[in-house]
Amino acid sequence: MSDHLDALGVWLQRRIARGEKASRISEGFVTASLVFCVGPLTILGSIQNGLTGDCQLLAVKSLLDAVASTAFAAALGFGVYLSALTVLIVQGPIAFGAWLLGSGLDQASIDAASAVGGILLLGVGLRLLEIRQVRIVDMLRALLLAPIFVHLLAALGAARG
Repeated sequence: MSDHLDALGVWLQRRIARGEKASRISEGFVTASLVFCVGPLTILGSIQNGLTGDCQLLAVKSLLDAVASTAFAAALGFGVYLSALTVLIVQGPIAFGAWLLGSGLDQASIDAASAVGGILLLGVGLRLLEIRQVRIVDMLRALLLAPIFVHLLAALGAARG
């Protein structure tokens, strides 16, 4: 999956950029997409919005993303602004899925997905600091698997008890 996001960034770079600034579009797109889509506020805000219609957490996330995008754009260029599409593609289905599931999501599932999001955010930090090139996009499926594992463990505990 990481290769697909990188390929999309390279494709956007070829379509939009000219000159020396072209090399940064893909990096800006991928980095900003990861930072804006992996954090706990992405999951919690989208779920809260889908379940209750309350957009307070998403508003806080939007403000934080706006400040971060300004700094990222100064360092990485125009590709950062293209990440808005990724945010729509990630947050939209989460909110829609939460709306469809209604109150079927329990707090433990939300907590598990948020914890995974926090850990993935650490990986993004390692990438940004150039300490290690963690393939965060490949780990995004853990956001879906964590709540499933919570339910399986709860079912095993209920079966034993």
